[in-house]
Amino acid sequence: MAAGLWALLLPLAAAVYEDQVGKFDWRQQYVGKLRFASLEASQGSKKLVVATEKNVVAALNSRSGEILWRHVDKGTSEGAVDAMLIHGQDAITVSNAGRILRSWETNIGGLNWETSLDTGSFQAAGLVGLQDVVKYVAVLKKAAISLHYLSNGHQKWVEHLPESESTQYQLLYSHGTGVIHVLGIVPQSHLNILTFSVEDGEITKQIRVAAPWLKTLNDVCSVVGEAVLVCTDMDTRSLYVCSLETEQEMRQIPLQSLDLEFADGFQPRILATQPNVVSASRTQFFLQLSPSHFSLLQYKHGLLSHLRDFQQAALVSFATTGEKTVAAVLTCRSELKPGSSDGLHAGRALEDSQKQDSLTCSNQTYNINLYLVETGQRLLDTTITFNLEPSGAKPQQLYIQVFLKKDDSVGYRALVQTEDHMLMFLQQPGKVVWNREESLAEVVSLEMVDLPLTGAQAELEGEFGKKADGLLGMFLKRLSSQLILLQAWTAHLWKMFYDARKPRSQIKNEINIDNLARDEFNLQKMMVMVTASGKLFGIESSSGTILWKQYLRNVRPGSSFKLMVQRTTAHFPHPPQCTLLVKDKETKMSFLYVFNPIFGKRSQVAPPLLKRPVLQTLLLPIMDQDYAKVLLLIDDEYKVTAFPATKNVLRQLREMAHSIFFYLVDAEQGKLSGFRLKKDLTTQESWEVIIPTEVQRIVSVKGKRSNEHVHSQGRVMGDRSVLYKSLNPNLLAVVTESTDTHHERTFIGIYLIDGVTGRITHSSVQKKAKGPVHMVHSENWVVYQYWNTKARRNEFTVLELYEGTEQYNATAFSSLDRPILPQVLQQSYIFPSAISAMEATITERGITSRHLLIGLPSGAILSLPKALLDPRRPEIPTEQSREENLIPYSPDVQIHAERFINYNQTISRMRGIYTAPSGLESTCLVVAYGLDIYQTRVYPSKQFDVLKDDYDYVLISSVLFGLVFATMITKRLAQVKLLNRAWR
Repeated sequence: MAAGLWALLLPLAAAVYEDQVGKFDWRQQYVGKLRFASLEASQGSKKLVVATEKNVVAALNSRSGEILWRHVDKGTSEGAVDAMLIHGQDAITVSNAGRILRSWETNIGGLNWETSLDTGSFQAAGLVGLQDVVKYVAVLKKAAISLHYLSNGHQKWVEHLPESESTQYQLLYSHGTGVIHVLGIVPQSHLNILTFSVEDGEITKQIRVAAPWLKTLNDVCSVVGEAVLVCTDMDTRSLYVCSLETEQEMRQIPLQSLDLEFADGFQPRILATQPNVVSASRTQFFLQLSPSHFSLLQYKHGLLSHLRDFQQAALVSFATTGEKTVAAVLTCRSELKPGSSDGLHAGRALEDSQKQDSLTCSNQTYNINLYLVETGQRLLDTTITFNLEPSGAKPQQLYIQVFLKKDDSVGYRALVQTEDHMLMFLQQPGKVVWNREESLAEVVSLEMVDLPLTGAQAELEGEFGKKADGLLGMFLKRLSSQLILLQAWTAHLWKMFYDARKPRSQIKNEINIDNLARDEFNLQKMMVMVTASGKLFGIESSSGTILWKQYLRNVRPGSSFKLMVQRTTAHFPHPPQCTLLVKDKETKMSFLYVFNPIFGKRSQVAPPLLKRPVLQTLLLPIMDQDYAKVLLLIDDEYKVTAFPATKNVLRQLREMAHSIFFYLVDAEQGKLSGFRLKKDLTTQESWEVIIPTEVQRIVSVKGKRSNEHVHSQGRVMGDRSVLYKSLNPNLLAVVTESTDTHHERTFIGIYLIDGVTGRITHSSVQKKAKGPVHMVHSENWVVYQYWNTKARRNEFTVLELYEGTEQYNATAFSSLDRPILPQVLQQSYIFPSAISAMEATITERGITSRHLLIGLPSGAILSLPKALLDPRRPEIPTEQSREENLIPYSPDVQIHAERFINYNQTISRMRGIYTAPSGLESTCLVVAYGLDIYQTRVYPSKQFDVLKDDYDYVLISSVLFGLVFATMITKRLAQVKLLNRAWR
């Protein structure tokens, strides 16, 4: 019986047919901000091997930028890539703070071998050669050094480092002589230089070099030439050199002897290169004197010489092909100046950032040139010139792929990474081969905005004109609009006829910002995405095309963002308007950025300057004279700032002050507070709920979506009575978690609190449960997921609120007039998987059945009917439950592959799911984001309001034409018959 009900009531989601793949959905894969990169030194090279800050090891196609293969490790610090070394077709990576050593085959991405290392703080790694052959990889940790075979990862030997408690070992160096030099430092005291034998790991030499001015080795020191250590000292404005093999003291070389000078307040850095691990490092090295000043120096035979000076240089890099080593220098074509914040102010702390890191190129035009390292001479015909967007970020990393041409001249390609995590691959003389927007791997906020009407649609809106136009004017207006529609329809028919003659693969729907227009069913929208790096994107939803992008400078890492749509495209001729609130994590200061979401241009409307930290924002239904919704900002002194703050807006706020309430959450103190707005636009605390922080902490607070529509106010019971839903728009769902982490004492608590009165409508506790908790709050129900520590499984709990069989007030809802608490129905279900994200579908009118979209760690998105999580599912079916179409209760919810809406298009490390309504009631637009971005459409109740794709238009048309033709013939025959009968 249960199986029959399943088959009748809940048909499985229709599978995706082969010809539908990619028709209504798309996926974009990313790798994140680069941490290490290696470019093959050959002209026919096809791949770049990269390791990123998102714990990804991947290979990119150097000709198209597409991902050839990708391995995504854990998203925590355990998966962080600490080092990457390239040898031939193998990539060696050190992960998890030096605990895991892996070797990858770079052609196909296969794992050659993997080995576990002893625990210890990772410091450095390097390839070790012996007799002109690279055989080993050395891993340096805080207290030990180990040597592993490059072929299989087996450990050859491991040795503990002497005096590791007081000495910080940070560098290792080998150049094919059968020994490994390990350098450690006792800050402001001395250096320890250890020499290990490659064969057995024995310490063959140990010397101590006094260096009381030295605090660290990283960036300050480097090894050049035949094992010569070169260090910088800011205080004495000198370089210190010491041979690791022959000398026992540092020799000072004042920079004044070379007419060089360190910039005040800048920590100088040294960049050296070792093209081949079985031979010595180059004797040439870069010394960075200031943020934009580099010098190419050479230390040879005990003499330091100055080869070339580079002013206005942003980045430098070394590259080698064969026996030739070149230096690449990226310079600004105009003067580097201190960067401006584009009028954006996020408080005093943003302006206190170091000036050396905010130098920008005024015209955003850069040159890359190659220089011979031996002489510093510039190579002719090696200039690459490229431009970045005026509002874009400055270059941050430079990687060079150099090769020899047939005429033995040097050619090269360059990979540039900018501050906003964009990758550009360039070739001479400045062609951008491809670029990748890797900041989209960290989407933090997302909104969908309707596209504007076309000219024809706008004409149709005003088809009848205005009464003031008169009868003739209105008639001419309608006539002209009909002619425009006829012209648009003719052009559409011609395009269909023209495209029908082409193969489907050749049909290109070119989408650009100029021809954007709303489609017939409003399925095509503008996706506005905000990334963690402070970059905004406008992406067309049907194809994933990036139409505009905007970078906000001076946004610090870790900042939080809130994106709000103040005005949609429905108020022509007023442009749509979005407002982004950016809050600094450290200073808590915020600023507003107002822009047009369709074109990405900054709005001319000046937002208020926020002088105090913002605690809460409210988007009110009040509009100004330009149809922009009013944004209310509450600061830490509970003062209110309105944007826009016109006289009309302030008047409306005073009139509606009695109905404006808001809440604040202080998770650290465990306090929820409710406030009301007074007529003088001050605030008054109306309620407070204290949750003791020594017992439990607030995990999340979630209200209902403002654009949600509820079609049915009740459920029809089996006895034909109505069970009315409790639809409180002010209800808050508060989830807490115990501070005690013992599995016997952990618990999850949920409170349903009225945001206006502070009344606790319902509270419940799930004992022996812990997070992470994912929650969806919609209509009259709340669904949340947690981990049951006793049964060791994931569970869902669903709460549904009902008023009963009678409605207290069917015309209006008021939180201040609710004497009766709602009835709460609760039920739990077992779910066989963990969850990464969860969201409910939403449609324009709320008629369509609701589904839960559940993101799984595997990258799949499960579309689960809400009816499966109904707390009223009966254990024993009755006649009334069958009449009501209730499914018999089963404690576990199964995962069926047919319900995956993204088939094999998995989303790595999914963080969120966003849903938006379309113009079709049956269709909901879905965007899942994480390391990848995936967009599709779902039909929870199937497509009941549109014809299917395989609808047979030809058959129906031929039948209709046949009937019309038969009708005409029979009509003629009937006329002839009547005429003949009349003549008789």
